[in-house]
Amino acid sequence: MSKVEMGEEEQEQDGIAVDDPEKKASSASGRLQLPPSSSLREALSSTSSLSLREQHHDEELELKWAAIERLPTWDRLHTSLPLNADGARPPEPVDVRRLGAADRRELVHTLIADIHKDNLRLLRHQRRRMDRVGVRQPTVEVRWRNLRVDAECQVVDGKPLPTLLNSAISTLSLLTTMLGFNRNQERIHILKDVTGILKPSRMTLLLGPPGCGKTTLLLALAGKLNKSLKVTGEIDYNGVKLQDFVPEKTAAYIGQYDLHVPEMTVRETLDFSARFQGVGSRAEIMKEVIRREKEAGITPDPNIDTYMKAISVEGLERSMQTDYIMKIMGLDICADVLVGDAMRRGISGGEKKRLTTGEMIVGPSKALFMDEISTGLDSSTTFQIVSCLQQLAHISESTILVSLLQPAPETYELFDDIILMAEGQIVYHGPKGYIMSFFESCGFKCPERKGSADFLQEVLSKKDQKQYWSRNEEGYNFVTVDQFCDKFKASQSGQNLAAELSKPYEESKGHKNALSFSIYSLSKWDLLKACFARELLLMKRNAFIYISKSIQLGLLAVITG
Repeated sequence: MSKVEMGEEEQEQDGIAVDDPEKKASSASGRLQLPPSSSLREALSSTSSLSLREQHHDEELELKWAAIERLPTWDRLHTSLPLNADGARPPEPVDVRRLGAADRRELVHTLIADIHKDNLRLLRHQRRRMDRVGVRQPTVEVRWRNLRVDAECQVVDGKPLPTLLNSAISTLSLLTTMLGFNRNQERIHILKDVTGILKPSRMTLLLGPPGCGKTTLLLALAGKLNKSLKVTGEIDYNGVKLQDFVPEKTAAYIGQYDLHVPEMTVRETLDFSARFQGVGSRAEIMKEVIRREKEAGITPDPNIDTYMKAISVEGLERSMQTDYIMKIMGLDICADVLVGDAMRRGISGGEKKRLTTGEMIVGPSKALFMDEISTGLDSSTTFQIVSCLQQLAHISESTILVSLLQPAPETYELFDDIILMAEGQIVYHGPKGYIMSFFESCGFKCPERKGSADFLQEVLSKKDQKQYWSRNEEGYNFVTVDQFCDKFKASQSGQNLAAELSKPYEESKGHKNALSFSIYSLSKWDLLKACFARELLLMKRNAFIYISKSIQLGLLAVITG
């Protein structure tokens, strides 16, 4: 091979095309073709002008940020310097309290273009900014010991025919029961001495067949149990008893039923929820962050700074947290659609379920108790929502307990801990990685092609348990729930749980703003304005009814007069 052919082959390997005859000649001669002197001068001048413009842009940006740093703390908390989308001109200082709807949507879209990747990056940026100046986030650790919930139920002998005699007898029986003469009642045990612990930065999956007490456990931990139920045992948050603070303002419970105002849009529903729940400790945390950054001379990322300041402002009618929640929950495509009900068309059932979840996580609660949030959702949407919750738990140090009936294998793998319930008792409570070995020690093994969640619920059933028995050399006998509970207490996971609960909560880990001791998130005047604004909005949406009733009452008054 000649030298020219070798040179062409090397240039082709380096990504240089040699089809042009002039380039082949120049490569053959071994000389490099230089551009003309005029084009070289133009290239150098354009490069120098570009660098000068960038330098001028950076200097102007530093001057504007220095001007913001000289503002008082209160003004600095509400002033930011978001970057323009094109980046061609220096940004202008903005008041985060007066951001328009288009500005909020544009900033959220800039921060979260892809939900799976950008949401994780946004949460990490926020966490890194706080860790850099040594500001801790409030965390919640929930413990319960020997929790027992009983219900008094009326015993009836069937429903009699609706005759006058039977109605009179039923009324008489009800009166005697109220007076205490007829005590035909029976006590039902819903939860039977359950014990457990939920730690921050961990996401726990609550599994169990219907009727095993999952909803009752979630309501008990959230402090929302019906007053008619008899509750014994202890529940504490960060070592504080449930009756010594306001658990309804500290934790958020997401129920199974979608209860919304049908005349409001998705955005209005989330805005009202965010306005009522307040911002919690975000304002104080943000104030401490900007104070320490000023002392250390640290300049934060402009867009992250704008977002964190915008979600820390109290009493806003329109919050950027709403746009963020709609983005990660996939509700931005129906943001301005009415919720609707059975009589008026609105969003779909799956979107209502996501709205129910977003309506509670839009607030500042650090403990989330979610009951069957996947009902009506496909496996892909459920995986996306649980993935966002996992990122929220791991990075924001939230405490999350989620109840799912039949999670997909991909969704099951996102959880850290498992609580398996049956007949009002906790069969297993511990890390996900040890639950299969626990059941193998009991003599049951999950087949290779069987989902772990399905196996865990079927192995407790008397009808399905036998097919998972792995000790063929031994005779099979049905293992009851009580026997499983006794084996768990004797296992290593059960002993580790008992050891953790025996240690008192370390007060040094607690945060003064982790628990809420006030029943109101806002002042009474702000609550009145929020309720009045919503009622005025509903009156406008139902204007035809109000006008018709006014005309009807006016005509009736004239006729009567």
